[in-house]
Amino acid sequence: MSHFKENLKTARGSIVFLIGIVLAFGTVFGLEQWTPQKLNNNGVVTATGLINLTDEESIPLREHRELTVTELKMAEIAWTYFENNTNAETGLVNSVDGYTAATLWDTASYLLALLSAYDLEIIDNSKFDSRLKLALDTLAELPLFEGKLPNKVYSTATGSMTTYENQATARGVGWSAIDIGRIMVPFNVLVWQYPEYTPLIDRVLSNWDMRAIVKNAEMMGADVNADGVTLYLQEGRLGYEEYAAKSLVLAGLDLSEAVNYERHFEYVDIDGIPVGTDLRTPDKFDALNFIVSEPYVLDGLEFGWDRHSRSLAYGVYQAQQSRFESTGTLTAVSEDNIDQAPYFVYNTVFADGKAWNAVTEKGEDASEFRTLSSKAALAWYALYDTEYTSKLIDHVGKNYDENKGWYAGIYEATGEVNKALTANTNAIVLESLRYIQFGPIVRIGRAAS
Repeated sequence: MSHFKENLKTARGSIVFLIGIVLAFGTVFGLEQWTPQKLNNNGVVTATGLINLTDEESIPLREHRELTVTELKMAEIAWTYFENNTNAETGLVNSVDGYTAATLWDTASYLLALLSAYDLEIIDNSKFDSRLKLALDTLAELPLFEGKLPNKVYSTATGSMTTYENQATARGVGWSAIDIGRIMVPFNVLVWQYPEYTPLIDRVLSNWDMRAIVKNAEMMGADVNADGVTLYLQEGRLGYEEYAAKSLVLAGLDLSEAVNYERHFEYVDIDGIPVGTDLRTPDKFDALNFIVSEPYVLDGLEFGWDRHSRSLAYGVYQAQQSRFESTGTLTAVSEDNIDQAPYFVYNTVFADGKAWNAVTEKGEDASEFRTLSSKAALAWYALYDTEYTSKLIDHVGKNYDENKGWYAGIYEATGEVNKALTANTNAIVLESLRYIQFGPIVRIGRAAS
């Protein structure tokens, strides 16, 4: 107990985090009270009533244990990606193997991979410390979009703002509230569990105008249109919205609307499984609503879920298992880079009114590139102890190059390997394997062991 008090005293310097705790607990309490809508057998909302959200015994959660020798090797291979793709000058990591640019989401993935590798003793304290300090020093010096918040993309070689095509831009292209929410996850971990790094986190955040993210208790992103005008738009759809808002709430921001699953929520029936979807359709709200594994597995691996995200995550998982049972096709879908044009595909459980839709970021059909995702397979395996997750891990368990890291997935139509190598895939592999041994990585109010 005295160790915790000592850590808490040290962490007290991070005002932005500690002010948020009261709000965070209030928001979590609110989430626990929410009653989602009930469906009839056709997957249609019929009334308001309780769904069985609290019966954890019906959800086959994996018990935490030490990694096997094989699993530890899998984690070490994932860390190889970061050894190969860290820029020595900035400490930033390439989003894709050899591609010297990264979003804030990619950088958050690297920091979580770094924390996971340290917990699993793949790296020692000296390497952890030097890597972390260099990355945080660079983040503290980043030029900001309109002087407010991090640009959507940066050069990992120089730390300068770029476009998505990795072209230098003095102005920037906007900011992503979702990506900023993602990087607040490792920041929360560091402040609470490694408070000696609190001054470095403070230095980073002291430059960021976090108030610009919030409007009417929702997350706001910034974009630049074809005429060069900055647009401020509500950002986030079901799954991603609540996941990103959780860590921002812990930073003291009022995002009570963003974390409220009920506002735009409905179920659809997919292969006999009720899956939560977002009512904000692209034709009315100018944004696609992808239902994929990623935000739900990250919520589990990092926060341990609340009772609502736990229930919704299990529905997303069950739909994928049900598809396998009815078609014989192993299914673990998420957003993923691919090794050919169009280079990035959302392989979804549901999107744009269709089950098992595979689309580009612009909503164009990409069904020929539907992929079983390595990171989704590893994450579901870490979270659930089932015969199906065992099948998934058997299928992707060697989908890597020992000298480069984990490949993104396996193409469903051909069975060929999708050889895209990314920070996000390898980070989630590391997070998943760390979770098996230690549980969720965010441990607010608990000292580091």
